[in-house]
Amino acid sequence: MNEIECMIDDIAAEIVVLLMTKRNMSFLEAIDTVYTSDTYSKLCDKETGLYYQSPKYVYSFLEHELLTGVMG
Repeated sequence: MNEIECMIDDIAAEIVVLLMTKRNMSFLEAIDTVYTSDTYSKLCDKETGLYYQSPKYVYSFLEHELLTGVMG
């Protein structure tokens, strides 16, 4: 696994924890929410550079997506 993939995995894991604490989601619900989101797709797209951002910053995009149905 390369460095970028590790960064993406770390951010995704932290977002799962944020969903569990802030939205009272179960572990499985949080995992499903992250990995099926447009936000995660953008996080994995190396062209966006989103993987260089903080987990809370990326989480803000997911929050917007969950509220509006569109990535912020």
